[in-house]
Amino acid sequence: MAHIIVVGNEKGGAGKSTVSMHVATALSRMGHRVGCLDLDLRQKTLGRYITNRQTFLNAEGLELPTPAYLDLPELDQSTLAEGENIYDARLTAGVAALDADNDFVLIDCPGSHTRLSQVAHSLADTLITPLNDSFIDFDLLAHVDTEGTNITGPSVYSEMVWAARQLRAKAGLTPIDWIVVRNRMGAQNMVNKKKMEAAIGKLAKRIGFRTATGFNERVIFRELFPRGLTLLDLRDIGVKGMNISNVAARNELRELIKALDLPNVKVSF
Repeated sequence: MAHIIVVGNEKGGAGKSTVSMHVATALSRMGHRVGCLDLDLRQKTLGRYITNRQTFLNAEGLELPTPAYLDLPELDQSTLAEGENIYDARLTAGVAALDADNDFVLIDCPGSHTRLSQVAHSLADTLITPLNDSFIDFDLLAHVDTEGTNITGPSVYSEMVWAARQLRAKAGLTPIDWIVVRNRMGAQNMVNKKKMEAAIGKLAKRIGFRTATGFNERVIFRELFPRGLTLLDLRDIGVKGMNISNVAARNELRELIKALDLPNVKVSF
């Protein structure tokens, strides 16, 4: 069976689709077969990213390792069993369609609470939660006191992950390996950064997740989207000199893939 990676939280703008595309493409470039689903049925940023990539490669006559992408299958309501939820059935059908031919199935969730996202979390072998390095985003995981030092209780997203873990336990499945990825870790506000580090460290022990460093804010991510490219593709399209920012971003991706510690993955870029 394919190892299922779910990228999710319930807040937009945290970098879920950027993380999804770079993780999926990195695994593809290392020789793994990767299939992707995008559960944001309206915006489909990951789906657009992969479609843009295929269009660009075809136009340029290039061949680069590319994750497979599948739109969530449409199903006839009349084919469902009594009481079966249409979204559950569509997600199950999508995962089943990708499972046999891939080593990994990566599911990119929307930045809001939906039935699809809820079910996807219960399927996760690895859960990646990108989080901007601010207490606004931290509030997604837990509530803190006015000083930002003491955790007063879990928030709605943590409770959803807890419910997903309970479902997996009842089904006899392996526990979810949950990694909170800290994006946009600027050095300009050291007081906030230290408070965030302390708060995330406390919460990690309390509710059981690992932490990893993700990507800093870089213009190149927005520039690459129309062509569906990632940092790992630059040399292949003729970019001879990598600037300092690009090299740093590539190193961030390498460290993220190492931190995920996915099965049978040896980082080779």
